[in-house]
Amino acid sequence: MSEASERLARIVFALLVVGCFAAFVVTQRLKHTPTLVQGFKMDPTFTPGSAGPHEVEAISFELTKADAVTVIVVSSTGADVATLVRDRYVGRYKRLSLRWSGREGVAHGYTVLFSPHGYKSLLATLRGPVAPAGEYHVRVILREQKRTIPSNRDFKLVGR
Repeated sequence: MSEASERLARIVFALLVVGCFAAFVVTQRLKHTPTLVQGFKMDPTFTPGSAGPHEVEAISFELTKADAVTVIVVSSTGADVATLVRDRYVGRYKRLSLRWSGREGVAHGYTVLFSPHGYKSLLATLRGPVAPAGEYHVRVILREQKRTIPSNRDFKLVGR
């Protein structure tokens, strides 16, 4: 092996070591960066119009950075079913709690509900028909960050 080729091999090896180290640093940083939307909570099933605690779907989450959010309920086929809030400001690490009645459409207002423990949630006023039974998830649009985040879990609307 000539001296030039040996020198080239050492340079390539050094570059590979530096590249691997850089990839490790980036991976560690990404692993410890908090997700934009945290703590998605939803009831696993609900039955619209039924009497009892599961007549509406409870949806809540927190943001790691304050933003104006739009929250949309999406069917398993990817179709937008209901817009629960549009461009509503949510502070950093403040929980947004929503209730969905199972109706389709865009919210025309809200009823403020309080739990026995004093927690506030918004029940979106929707005028459309009740959505069909099936699986749904939530999509959160962050206006300022220009990002769309799907919920990490689904829930079921069960017909009566």
